[in-house]
Amino acid sequence: MSLYSIKFLFGIILITFTFQARSSNIILDPSIVKAPSIENLPVGKEGEEIRYGFELLSNTAKYLGPKGSVSSNTKTRMSCSNCHMDVGRKDFGNSWLDSHGSYPQYRSREGFVITLAERANLCFTHPMNGKPLPLDSREMRAILLYYKWLGVNRPILSKDKDNRLVKLPFLDRAADPKKGALLFKTHCLVCHGENGQGTLLTDKKSYSIPPLWGKESYQMGSSFSRVSVLARFIKANMPYGATAVSPILVDEEAWDVAAFINSKSRPMWSGKLPYPRLYEKTYDFPIGPYADPFTPTQHKYGPYKPIINYWDADLDVGDITNIFSQEHIILSAQFPKK
Repeated sequence: MSLYSIKFLFGIILITFTFQARSSNIILDPSIVKAPSIENLPVGKEGEEIRYGFELLSNTAKYLGPKGSVSSNTKTRMSCSNCHMDVGRKDFGNSWLDSHGSYPQYRSREGFVITLAERANLCFTHPMNGKPLPLDSREMRAILLYYKWLGVNRPILSKDKDNRLVKLPFLDRAADPKKGALLFKTHCLVCHGENGQGTLLTDKKSYSIPPLWGKESYQMGSSFSRVSVLARFIKANMPYGATAVSPILVDEEAWDVAAFINSKSRPMWSGKLPYPRLYEKTYDFPIGPYADPFTPTQHKYGPYKPIINYWDADLDVGDITNIFSQEHIILSAQFPKK
């Protein structure tokens, strides 16, 4: 058997496992395993390092931003907690509650299996437009300890936990940036500003409310630049005060506001082209090329159901995951990239 054949079979095994695991539709009851309180840290050195990880993720720009006191790893003054609610402890708030138990995992965007440290660094390099932390640095160790502490007593899971973001039914139409613009003025402008610029703290070194577009916002190709991911986040978290149990926007409004925000300019993807295997590219990734006949506009805004039906994918709600059937993966793999 050739080396290529071995790699191909190994890839199919990983992908098959991912599909089987996703089909179990795991739902975690947050009343059974609650997010831990920062007041209940272990005593001693371990607790000190977990708290340091908490501080780094709460106030990333202060420590690791353009004028960071430790290093300058990001080009934005945003902090990780701007996008991961309650420093990753809020269910359906882009949480990290199950991150420690979900890695290493295969990432189709990168095209290989990555560790949790590598995943954290992908956030530094893409949403935050910066450079990775050294894997052996105190800062990376502290961040990983914080993730581990969050995951105490939680089960080992496959990727894309059901409590990370809410599920959101697909629209029968494209998400509409024009409708979203009107909703933005009503619900979002008061905090994020007319130009989506966010609000800086008085020291001007970090944002209390993050910019939604512009040079310091998240990068094109990062998770929030996908309309489905941002819509799911908005539904359970925005405007401020919304929760998964008590949302403020209806489903269509969440989709349209997400479309409006992601219609705006932002830093472009840097580095290696994402999704080296086009047949693994998710339905709403905003950067081409694509392995199907649908336009870049439809991939970005929808309607998504025709794309999903084309790939014979078993998916009926907005999801983080890629959607393609094993049959299409196998057929597409017969034509490997040179």
